[in-house]
Amino acid sequence: MKILPFDFDRVASNDVLITNVAGETAILDNREFEILCNEDYEWISETRLNELIAKHFITNDDNFDLSVELLSNKLRSRKSYLSGFTSLHMIVLTLRCNCMCSYCHASSKGGVDDKKYDMDELTARNTVSIIFKTPSPVVKIEFQGGEPTLNFDILKVIVLYAEELNQTAKKELSFVICTNLLYLTDEQLQFLYKHKIDISTSCDGTKELHDFCRKSLISESAYDSFIANLKKCRDVYGEKDGPSALLTVTRNNLYHLRDIIDQYRFLGFDNMFIRALNPYGYAIDNKNNLDYSVEEFVKAYTDALSYIIELNLKGHFFVESYAAILLQRILTPFPTGFVDLQSPSGAGILGSIYYYDGEVYPADEGRMLAAKGDKKFLMGNVNKDSFEKIFDGKLIHKLVKSSCVECMPGCSYCAYKNFCGADPIRYYVESNDILGKRYSSGFCKKNKSIIKELLKYISIGDPNTMKVFWSWINRKPLEGCDDNK
Repeated sequence: MKILPFDFDRVASNDVLITNVAGETAILDNREFEILCNEDYEWISETRLNELIAKHFITNDDNFDLSVELLSNKLRSRKSYLSGFTSLHMIVLTLRCNCMCSYCHASSKGGVDDKKYDMDELTARNTVSIIFKTPSPVVKIEFQGGEPTLNFDILKVIVLYAEELNQTAKKELSFVICTNLLYLTDEQLQFLYKHKIDISTSCDGTKELHDFCRKSLISESAYDSFIANLKKCRDVYGEKDGPSALLTVTRNNLYHLRDIIDQYRFLGFDNMFIRALNPYGYAIDNKNNLDYSVEEFVKAYTDALSYIIELNLKGHFFVESYAAILLQRILTPFPTGFVDLQSPSGAGILGSIYYYDGEVYPADEGRMLAAKGDKKFLMGNVNKDSFEKIFDGKLIHKLVKSSCVECMPGCSYCAYKNFCGADPIRYYVESNDILGKRYSSGFCKKNKSIIKELLKYISIGDPNTMKVFWSWINRKPLEGCDDNK
């Protein structure tokens, strides 16, 4: 018998988590862990021994080559997102916005009539031309702002031109618009529906909570406008294919997550993405009024997660989308496509963002820094640079070399590295260094704490809870989900 490489972490006084390069996990008691380390396998139960062999923590001498091959296949599956290169392309149609959110990460401009922050048609066409140079067979174009509906004519130009180019390119093309739903005409809605453009929106909870941070510039209540247009969208798209919603957690709603979950369900949502406040844009300017510690967020998040699991166990299908992404990384060998949880970082090589003036950044956070005057992560401009210059320049090479958790200080020996990822732009904001400092990184602390919480549920192994988790991964209610994966 041979022992294969693994990482470990003590998760309780008598429990040790072990993980390997393929993302396989096992939780051993102290005695079993000592047996594994000393390779005294005659003292371990047959059931546990078979588990460790099946998960490639140990191997029979005769099967060493096969075990390495199986590990390689699983690792190749985890890294398969690298073969396609950039598939997510976010386009900032305008910085103008009809809503002033106190935590706006994008530093939107409140002058809704000032079009100097709009993308023009030439830049739009050049952006689409650059996008279709990607070798990825999949192209997803996401419209952002500001409020993208304020430059809807350019949105139409981009959609129609992309569809025209795709008649030859034959890529798997899709669109999504991120909108606050404050204003949406019937004509705009019909265009979105006709061209199968998914709608993503934001809801901060109850009317009081929503209106507190999200100040409408065109109506008395951002919440009332949101509700009216949410109904319009569902009337056209149908209940199942209507908008999805994201929750930004501030100090104002941090301790109301259970109420907000109930509100989401009341509004007809079957999922929510609980997003922590990030250190960009107006969230920095208003930090004293909005911010909280990582520990406070994790405590509130884990309570919300517990409540959502309870709801599912009672028969109410509802997904917390961030947990679902992490669960897919923990329970399957397949990549998630989520830019923030990749190694090397998905910034630039999985997703990129095109600013209203044609500047290209490797991630949304890069353009957020640029809005505050820091263009450290500028890759190029669609109006003067080629695809090769933008996507094969020094910056993107540096990001890739500096964001492989397998060899990053503080990450290389971490038991959770296969489930997490690297965020060099966030590290730069936190420590002025794209390698970052794991001991003080809020990104690291948050992700590790949430992963540990999910692993706790998995180690307990309650069959009904595991069915809930598989239903989230498959995005299907329990009765339509096979938990024997």
